[in-house]
Amino acid sequence: MNAVLREDLEMITGEDIKWDKLKGKSVLITGAGGMIGSYMLQTLALLNDQHDYGIRILAMLRNPGKLPDEVRSRKDVEVLVHDVTEKLHIEEAVDYVIHAASPASPLIMQNQPVETAAANTLGTFYTLMLAKEKNAEGYLYISSREIYGQPGEGQEFFTEDTYGFVDPLNARSCYPEGKKAAETMCICFHEEYNLNVKIARLAHTYGPGMSIYDGRVQADFLNNVYHNQDIVLKSEGTAVRTYTYIADAVTGLFKVLLDTEEIVYNIGNEEGKVSIRELAEIMVGIYPERNLKLVFDIPEGGTKGTAPFTLGILSSRKLRKAGWDPRYTVKEGFARTLRYLELEHVD
Repeated sequence: MNAVLREDLEMITGEDIKWDKLKGKSVLITGAGGMIGSYMLQTLALLNDQHDYGIRILAMLRNPGKLPDEVRSRKDVEVLVHDVTEKLHIEEAVDYVIHAASPASPLIMQNQPVETAAANTLGTFYTLMLAKEKNAEGYLYISSREIYGQPGEGQEFFTEDTYGFVDPLNARSCYPEGKKAAETMCICFHEEYNLNVKIARLAHTYGPGMSIYDGRVQADFLNNVYHNQDIVLKSEGTAVRTYTYIADAVTGLFKVLLDTEEIVYNIGNEEGKVSIRELAEIMVGIYPERNLKLVFDIPEGGTKGTAPFTLGILSSRKLRKAGWDPRYTVKEGFARTLRYLELEHVD
């Protein structure tokens, strides 16, 4: 196992979370081949190794090849090849459902808006139905900062009860509107069937396991630095975002699932608030000996497929009160990600 990934997983399992709730339980993770789903899967596997918890892990994904061989070969992992936009049927017990299957790449959102919306709406409905049928103890839906949309004038932070504007007639809204519809379904299942649902709204999350070719700016910047290339900005880089390292985000997700009383929580490291330009400057500064530069190449008409929201960051005060405390700065997190890529010898 990659040394960076191992360190992250050991950090997560060492956190003060009610892990013993998972002893002897069966946990379904959709999107188990993605960055978030894979981290959560391997966290559960490490808990089994460290404490003999006997967790049965059901790893659902469309492409089993995305899982490392050492994960697929484990006796406590059952790989389920399935598309979440289709009805689910699982014979065995399911005690917890973690719905992490959702396109995250702007390229997919731009070129496949129907599939993007379906993963968040149909996928959530079918997994909620499964949780209801199995009388599951907990259901975690992984939502997004994008559901908040564009904030009002002068608004800097989004708390869990404040919302901005999302244009439903913009095809790029397939992602935030799909996430919003999914959240409403979660609440409906809670109200009508008393299902124990949790919703975690993630800020921009990065780290080992993310693709450096998925079209997001942080992926583009990692790609540049990893290949010893100057970073090229396609805009002035004034948009402000909050970046959270994957190990911190996954710690927050498990805390929401296992430790909290309320339904909805933001997960975002406010200390990771940077503009796109500042992020680029941080990235070129990770390896000063490479003498990389920041270059501007702004096309006429702007860029397509990116989120139209320019301001508004998540306030995680509510989850911090529950004991969540992110560890990594933006520079530390991206330095760890680059170290991971170099150890993996990514093409």
